[in-house]
Amino acid sequence: MSNRGPFETVAFPPAGYGGDLTPRQSWERLSQEPAAQLIDVRTVAEWHFVGIPDLGPLQRQVLCCEWQRFPPAANPDFAREVAEALKHASHRPGAPLFFICRSGGRSRAAAIAMTQAGYGPCFNVAEGFEGTLDTGRHRGSASGWKAAGLPWIQT
Repeated sequence: MSNRGPFETVAFPPAGYGGDLTPRQSWERLSQEPAAQLIDVRTVAEWHFVGIPDLGPLQRQVLCCEWQRFPPAANPDFAREVAEALKHASHRPGAPLFFICRSGGRSRAAAIAMTQAGYGPCFNVAEGFEGTLDTGRHRGSASGWKAAGLPWIQT
């Protein structure tokens, strides 16, 4: 039997970041820690056409910083842009950062990059905003933030 709490993860040093959490675990942690921040690393097009997590019930806003631009190209200014967004959000150093993308790949890379930049603890929202494909080959219903019934908005 494990003595780990609900927010502890398994692989800190080998992974190079705080670890992976489900959307529900991330929401609970954001709810319990007022200084924690959620950073959406998808593209501008994804934010506008698919939607974004809604942190209004927590009296916060999601920070949106593209990990890569569209068409797919790395964002060389990502760490600087996140640092600037955190500064404007009055981020407290040492408060947890949660990174989310469509399904967990880009956000994991972003969590590792920001950990290497000296921020953290940084966590990956493993299933992302839309999650994996369902049996009909659509996202948003099998797993992820939306499928978990967590708040989100569309512009």
